[in-house]
Amino acid sequence: MAERIVSPGVFTREVDQSFLPAAVGAIGAAVIGPTVKGPAMVPTVVSSYSEYVQKFGDVFTSGSGASEKSYKYLTSVSAQNYLRYADTLTVTRILEGAYAPADSYVKDAGTSTGVTFASGSVTIVAAAVDNQEYRIVEGSTTYRFIASGNPIPSDDTDGDLYFFSTGSTATATATNLVNEVNGVSGIGVTAVDGGSGLFILSGSTAGAGNGITFATSSATDATTFATQFTLGGATNTVTSGNSFRLYTLADGAIMNSGQAAASTAGSGSSADETTNNMLLSGSADNLRWEVANVNNTLGTFTLFIRRGDDTIRRKSIVEQYNNLTLDPNSPNYIARRIGDQVFTLRDSGGTSPFLQLSGSFPVRSNYVRVEVLKTTLNYLDANGNVRVGAASASLPQAVSGTFANGSDGTVSHPQNFYNDITDLNSQGYNPDTSTSYEDAIKLLSNQDEYDINLLSLPGLINSVHGTRLSQAESMVEDRGDCFLVSDPVLYGSGLSAAQAQAEAEDSSYNAMYWPWLQIADNDLGQNIWVPATTLIPGVYAFNDSVAAPWFAPAGLNRGGLESVIQAERKLTQTNRDDLYESNVNPIATFPNSGVVVFGQKTLQKKASALDRINVRRLLIAAKKFVASTSKFLVFEQNTTATRNRFLSIVNPYFEDIQQRQGLYAFKVVMDETNNTPDVVDRNQLVGQIFLQPAKTAEFIIIDFNVLPTGAAFPE
Repeated sequence: MAERIVSPGVFTREVDQSFLPAAVGAIGAAVIGPTVKGPAMVPTVVSSYSEYVQKFGDVFTSGSGASEKSYKYLTSVSAQNYLRYADTLTVTRILEGAYAPADSYVKDAGTSTGVTFASGSVTIVAAAVDNQEYRIVEGSTTYRFIASGNPIPSDDTDGDLYFFSTGSTATATATNLVNEVNGVSGIGVTAVDGGSGLFILSGSTAGAGNGITFATSSATDATTFATQFTLGGATNTVTSGNSFRLYTLADGAIMNSGQAAASTAGSGSSADETTNNMLLSGSADNLRWEVANVNNTLGTFTLFIRRGDDTIRRKSIVEQYNNLTLDPNSPNYIARRIGDQVFTLRDSGGTSPFLQLSGSFPVRSNYVRVEVLKTTLNYLDANGNVRVGAASASLPQAVSGTFANGSDGTVSHPQNFYNDITDLNSQGYNPDTSTSYEDAIKLLSNQDEYDINLLSLPGLINSVHGTRLSQAESMVEDRGDCFLVSDPVLYGSGLSAAQAQAEAEDSSYNAMYWPWLQIADNDLGQNIWVPATTLIPGVYAFNDSVAAPWFAPAGLNRGGLESVIQAERKLTQTNRDDLYESNVNPIATFPNSGVVVFGQKTLQKKASALDRINVRRLLIAAKKFVASTSKFLVFEQNTTATRNRFLSIVNPYFEDIQQRQGLYAFKVVMDETNNTPDVVDRNQLVGQIFLQPAKTAEFIIIDFNVLPTGAAFPE
């Protein structure tokens, strides 16, 4: 109601300038590199090292016989050190070539599955045809069909089986493919008397609904009541009787337990099992599944996800889902409970790779996602009785199985680790010919999707992998809110070579560290050599936890490397001077103090405040805060009230930084001086922030003056 002011008096008003925007979310580093397992090319946030190990693994064994040895990827070493002091890390696992998650079909109770043939015919027999799903797989093409016994068209005298194409992978899209000679035509489907394709025929007793026969033209009855599919491959696979299909969330063969035959058939035993169903290749990094408690009265079942190294007597259940159903209308529908969404990398190797999400339900499991192959709509009728046509065959069998068919992509063997890294082989990859590193860097360029403030690519060395590191440097500069740490040279290189690499760069968003470091890895039980920037993100995280980003991540207070046994080279003061002049941050060794980061220069050549890491990281933190909070003002009225809201957010933030020794002084301007009428008419809101960053005391100079006896000391 408008305020009415007529006669004299005192009138009070409220102007709320205490607007509090949503808090800035946790921001952490990003790491790109190979891992033991995990989703490939999908940046994934982890909040602890235990979560990292669960998703990406840690130690693995490579080689055979006497040469068998345990390793840990540098990605894992870096994550372990960083997550000691931080609680947000974005991990992007790289994989080259063809890679895919391991999978497993879960059979229903009534039919066979996975029949492959090149000629002749095969009959799949079902307890009930209604809602029975079949698949014809020919090469990379999949035809999906659901059989239905009703309705029967009045002009059909040849049988009662219908096939409806379904799903996004269905190539044949006709709405009803009737098994008669001349009755149906549709997109991708032709009904003919003969030919050279694959035929769908009715069962041995037309109309009885007791099965379906798939046949090539070489079958003697291939011209009887046939619908033809023209296929180019010599081998065709008919799959039916599968209730659902489980996929591991980890790409790669690490999930395989060598159970290809068993997992396809849904069997609980195979030649790869020993006493108590223990898998010969079972480990903590692969999985097995089990379906139990199948209830035909209610149409429910239980799914267990188990560790691959358990036994039938000592099951290690990592996840359990009770009362699952195949009814899409139920809150316990398996796809809804577990999740069926998946990210697919598109435009790989192109200018703008991106992740495309498919599926209906977000993945809630930590280990698997599901693809439902057979749904049973309304298993029970209104009276609570099993609906006609929803027989027990539409539920999964109570069996166990394993995963197969996963692929770990292309990895060079032997894999060169630690101080054996070369230009062509860094942990099994050639980074400069690998598109996976390039794709990962471009994916992380999306600021709206990935909120990060630090990037490392452990195992990439500037002297031999400069192409990829230059792409990473350009990416963080374009983002303007992220910092890169990099290594100049391979293990065994000299001081002058490290200097040369830094002198060839010029960026305030990049910093180099040298020399290499030897650490004791308790998981491996051995000492390993790692490039410095494997550990530097952990130094940054420690610095931020005990101080703030605008403090120097260096020196005895915040630059100590406790896990380091020794540096590749003990640097003298002269060595450190030479490196620092070339903008290489030296890692020094001091008696009784250990190995310490003793420099904080960026690679910027021009002398300015931004040639120091603490100032660049101050600006990164400030820009992130201002950008994150100011987005709530977009589309608000361009008035004094909106400007005051901005000032009420930003001024307290910089006052806090000033009190915490990050700034000498600051000033924020957003008023009529920089928002003139022509600016407002262009729908712009302009602000200016002036900062005087606090400088670090890198050079402490103390004069000792020796005075004669009797001299007075000045006060």
